[in-house]
Amino acid sequence: MFKIIVCENYEEMSKKAFSVIRDIVVENPKAVLGLATGSSPVGLYQLMIEDHQKNGTSYKDVTTFNLDEYLGIAKDHPQSYYTFMHENLFKGLDIKEENIHIPSGSGDVDQQAANYESLLADNMIDVQVLGIGRNGHIGFNEPGTPFDALTHIVKLKENTRKDNARFFDSLDEVPTQAITMGSGTIMQRAKKVLMIASGEAKQDAIYNMIKGPITTDLPASILQKHDDVVVILDKAAAARL
Repeated sequence: MFKIIVCENYEEMSKKAFSVIRDIVVENPKAVLGLATGSSPVGLYQLMIEDHQKNGTSYKDVTTFNLDEYLGIAKDHPQSYYTFMHENLFKGLDIKEENIHIPSGSGDVDQQAANYESLLADNMIDVQVLGIGRNGHIGFNEPGTPFDALTHIVKLKENTRKDNARFFDSLDEVPTQAITMGSGTIMQRAKKVLMIASGEAKQDAIYNMIKGPITTDLPASILQKHDDVVVILDKAAAARL
């Protein structure tokens, strides 16, 4: 079930998303947060840091699980999601490193996926932050991924790689594979989903997620079957609704 909140701009969208996260952490200091990377949640993460530093909201007993990670680049690579999360959020909070979980894209990656899924099976996620790709992917669940997929290795679509190329020096440097929570994992483990999206490039994916058929051609459409999805959009992303 979708609760849709349309905001004037990215800043207001980030504030609304932050209020959802903060309420959960204040109510339950041992909350389990599912986190995402990309440009959409950066404003949210900045507000979490600001609130922690100014108001003392604590994350010392919070546990986090990230959606995904690239394969083929080192953990300390500037564009790894491990680096992204530490630079954009974790270094500004009092969260314990042992409570931070990010899937590993190194070593025996199939075993890494199985291990991560096993870890998730022991935890319910109080709120899972999601962005959405232009092709409707959530996490790195690309079009065609079965809805019951668990944490797995995925070959990235070319349009996904092109969208992410802005973070790299060239398209050739963008990894071709990733490890990701599956759509099935998200649906099973997340009590609440917090979807945030901005910009007109996302308006078709948002419209089809909410109004279109449930189809693996648009992975985010499975969220129509989730009991609690808060969708926070700026006006550009909501333009077709």
